[in-house]
Amino acid sequence: MTDDDILSEFRAAQALLEGHFILSSGKRSARYLQCARVLMDPMRASRLASTLASRLPREIRSEIDVVVSPAMGGVIIGHEMGRALGLDALFLERPEGTFELRRGFAIEPGQKVLMVEDVVTTGLSSREAIKAVADAGGEVIAEAALVDRSGGEVDLGVPFIPLISLDFPVYDPDDLPDELAAIPAIKPGSREKA
Repeated sequence: MTDDDILSEFRAAQALLEGHFILSSGKRSARYLQCARVLMDPMRASRLASTLASRLPREIRSEIDVVVSPAMGGVIIGHEMGRALGLDALFLERPEGTFELRRGFAIEPGQKVLMVEDVVTTGLSSREAIKAVADAGGEVIAEAALVDRSGGEVDLGVPFIPLISLDFPVYDPDDLPDELAAIPAIKPGSREKA
C-alpha cells in the first residue's frame, strides 16, 4: 500500500476529521485521525496490519516473541498485528493511571516485545508502555504504529516503524492560530486527562 492508499482507507472510514481537537498530549490540532473508525472494519484493519507487519525489518520481525499494545487505542491494531505475525497479542491497561498487564496476561522474563500503537504524537504513552513492559520482565525491541504524527521527531529509545507519517501542525493551547481559537475544542481520544 502506498501513502495515498493508506489515506484513502482513512477517508473511506470517515476517520480523517477536521475541527479543533485536544490531543492526548494536551496539544491542539485542526486535524485528527480517529483510528477506531478505520479499524472498525475487520478487513480494513487486517489489510493495514498486514502492510505494517510487512514493513518491519526482517531482523526485528524474526526476534519478536509477543505483541503488546496500550489500551484503548492500540488494542485492535495490536491484535491484528499479532494475527499478521502469528503471535500472541497482549494489552496494557491504566486502571490507576499507570500501565500494567491485567486479565492474566504475563510476559516471560526476557521475552522480546513489539509494542504496537495506533497514533504516536509525542511518544509519552509509548514510553510509559515500554517502561511497563520492562517492569514486567520483557524487552521492547521495536515499536510499530499506524500513524506517526511527530513529524519524524519522536524518540522512543527503540526502532520506530510507522505505517504512515503525517505532518499535521500541532499547537500549544496558549499559542493557537486565530482560526483554530475561534472553534470550540473537543477531545475525541480515549484518555480522560491531557
